[in-house]
Amino acid sequence: MARLIRQTLLTVRDLLITLGPFLLIAIGLLAGAYYVLDPAPPKRVVLATGPAQSDNAIFGASYAEELGRFGIEVTLRETDGSGENRRLLMDENEDVDLAFIRGGSGEAILAIDEEEGDWALESLGSLFYEPLWIFYRGGAIGNLAQLRGRRVAIGESGSGVPNLLMKLFHANGVEPSSMKLSRDEPPAAVAALLKGRIDAVVLASAPESPLVQMLLRTPEVRLLDFSQAEAYSRKFPFLSPVVLPRGMVDFARDLPRRDMHLLASTTMLVAREDTHPALVQLFVQAARRIHGGTGWFARTGQFPNAQHNELPLADEAERYYKHGVPLLQQYLPFWLSNLIDRMWVALFSIIAMLIPLSRVLPPLYAFRVRSRIFRWYRDLRGIEDDLTENSVPRAKLLERLDILDARAEDIAVPLAYTDQLYALRSHIQMVRERLRQAGAPQQKSPGPN
Repeated sequence: MARLIRQTLLTVRDLLITLGPFLLIAIGLLAGAYYVLDPAPPKRVVLATGPAQSDNAIFGASYAEELGRFGIEVTLRETDGSGENRRLLMDENEDVDLAFIRGGSGEAILAIDEEEGDWALESLGSLFYEPLWIFYRGGAIGNLAQLRGRRVAIGESGSGVPNLLMKLFHANGVEPSSMKLSRDEPPAAVAALLKGRIDAVVLASAPESPLVQMLLRTPEVRLLDFSQAEAYSRKFPFLSPVVLPRGMVDFARDLPRRDMHLLASTTMLVAREDTHPALVQLFVQAARRIHGGTGWFARTGQFPNAQHNELPLADEAERYYKHGVPLLQQYLPFWLSNLIDRMWVALFSIIAMLIPLSRVLPPLYAFRVRSRIFRWYRDLRGIEDDLTENSVPRAKLLERLDILDARAEDIAVPLAYTDQLYALRSHIQMVRERLRQAGAPQQKSPGPN
């Protein structure tokens, strides 16, 4: 049993020594490909959202929770809105990786690298409708032209809402100077509306926004009905007509009491063009889980989508919209499926390079095993040469031959090579026989009678 264990260990050692250089080359190539391709996404990412209590801030928390399941920490950064988000993404000195940007705000189309002439940002898709809510107090208002002379809060400059409103006011022939405009933050503007210090407030947010939810349920506050919503969408392609169905806010109170026509832009999830592809894939999948359900203005599966994008669509996002979740990710953990997905081309290339090298492994292994036997032939040849030259006493040669025979008997080789071991031992016996014959007394030839 001890001899069998020893033979097994020697065989394993030979295999490891033979395969060693080959494995080192393979590991080196894999390590180099891993370093160049960088398949693993970063563990921390910064997402610019929007003002506190806004719908984007709420959605940002959902993204942080979703990506946390994959071990990625999403740091949320509150901002003034789309304008500041775009600026942060374009600034190389900022650590913001992704952000929410409202379509049609005039900010997305500025996301181009002026020096290189290439797009510096990419869209991961449209996430949800962001209606333009105009809440007001007092008598009924039928269109934007009736806001002349009123006190209107149009939002902060960085939010993108003022840019959008200026386009709509211009289409209605309304000069900004004909109104008393304020740029308070949404919470302050809503508080001013409820206290009667202003006449109207403009918000652009998803219906999940707490401020929108509260105003829709406040009796003394009315919502402007964009009865010309379809016409607006024809003139401004980045706007879509949407309908808030009767009773959607509160069935028991029948709020609203009729269908309300609204204008909505779509909010995009935007990333820098150098954002890690695996990170893009995770964010798009998270967007499907967060925004893919039924909402006030969308049906199941309508969002996210590749429509209404004012920026180039990221390759990984386009792949998701065409083919869904990658096949490997449906059966393997994300880290493993992502590793294979990012490196399969490199893996096939490395395998193609290693196949020719692998052909030399069997000869190298055979050479190493045979060398354990062949090296004793040098000693055997030396004994035979000393015998021929008669320079060493035969007793000394027999002693050396016995030692060689004992060592040969102790050689451990795989079964496939035992024939060569027996050949060595038979050759030792041949030399032993020569020694005996050389040492035997020679018979004298008979003399003449």
